[in-house]
Amino acid sequence: MKTLFIDCGMGAAGDMLTAALLDSLDEKAKEKLVSDIKNLGIEGVEFELTSAVKQGIAGSHVSVKVNGEEEGSHDVHNHSHDDVHDHDHHHHDDDHGHDHDHHHDDDDDHDHDHGHHHHYALSDVVAVIDSFNVSDKVKEKAKKVYITLAEAEGHVHGKEPSMVHFHEVGSKDAVVDITAVCMLLDYINPDKIIASPVHVGSGKVKCAHGIVPVPAPATAYLLKGIPIYGGKIMGELCTPTGAALLKTFVDEFGDMPVMSVDSIGYGMGNKDFEVANCVRVMVGETSDLKDKIVELNCNVDDMTGEQIGFAIERIMAAGARDVFVTPTVMKKSRPGHVFSVICTPDDRLKVVEAVMKYTSTLGVREKVCDRYILDRKMETVDTKFGPVNKKVSTGYGARKEKLEFEDLAKIARENNKSLTEIVNMINGD
Repeated sequence: MKTLFIDCGMGAAGDMLTAALLDSLDEKAKEKLVSDIKNLGIEGVEFELTSAVKQGIAGSHVSVKVNGEEEGSHDVHNHSHDDVHDHDHHHHDDDHGHDHDHHHDDDDDHDHDHGHHHHYALSDVVAVIDSFNVSDKVKEKAKKVYITLAEAEGHVHGKEPSMVHFHEVGSKDAVVDITAVCMLLDYINPDKIIASPVHVGSGKVKCAHGIVPVPAPATAYLLKGIPIYGGKIMGELCTPTGAALLKTFVDEFGDMPVMSVDSIGYGMGNKDFEVANCVRVMVGETSDLKDKIVELNCNVDDMTGEQIGFAIERIMAAGARDVFVTPTVMKKSRPGHVFSVICTPDDRLKVVEAVMKYTSTLGVREKVCDRYILDRKMETVDTKFGPVNKKVSTGYGARKEKLEFEDLAKIARENNKSLTEIVNMINGD
């Protein structure tokens, strides 16, 4: 399975994700994708990919200029009491702080021209994306991300997404980052995207409406349901654009999986911290799988063997993956049995209903477990008896093969042989 892992140990931002994905490509593919991004055709926009080094690590950096101007970052540091010092970074920092001065929700200002700055509504941005010379698939993904971003901004300001307005520099800047990431993901085409928990930074950031805590309100809203953490690094590490991209495309958040890595990319930000300011991506193959399973247990001491057998049959029919019963000694030294039922999280309720209905228990215990599993597939083996199905399971350095029991049993009955004899004859023994 082709897997993309994103290390968000220093947050996530649109330009840094773009740079990291580009950095993971071979030179020929990188040149083509950079050319395609430059040719998106947004008036007044310049896209540039350069080499960069952070803490001795070489990677790539992306900058986007709109009419020669880059979006700024405004981290705020409290040095003493209530004194706040605004550190105005005049470099594009979708590397932490990018989206806060470009959104605007003061309806009275929508039609005013502040120098060369204009305001863009969501519909304007969607129209821009529709004008791009990219596939419909990329367009739809880019629009989905920007709509997610507008919904977050609208939620924070109590407005409908269609009423959220963005300054020209910020909107064009973000739409390039978003579309570039969509183009790159479409090119890499991973089967699964996994990201680490997201480091959001700490402190405060200055936005168009004042000073707000990190993560900024729109970012915090976008990251609902996603594992995040802060720390000692003062600054905004995850931007709304970065959060919207993660929200849209990441299938799973957690530790890096067991994988055979084919390529690695580093996307560098402008700021310097005591830790290398970069997003790292790894692209490779994963065959080792992990999922969630539910284990249901109950104790009974008043069921006959026939009742237990029937209960197992009916619980399996309700969707259980496995049922096993263990003899035990219960309170008052009475002999009894423990029913253990394995099922998927989606099937748990109907399986619980079956346990309650077909056993004498008055309650069921539940445990949700992480389960390591092998990748399983069915192959067909040609034998002297005809085709026989074979289960093949691989992963975690193991490979297991087993001929399908029902096929073997059918052949054994037809030939008046034992299962062992049939297996030996198929294997040539």
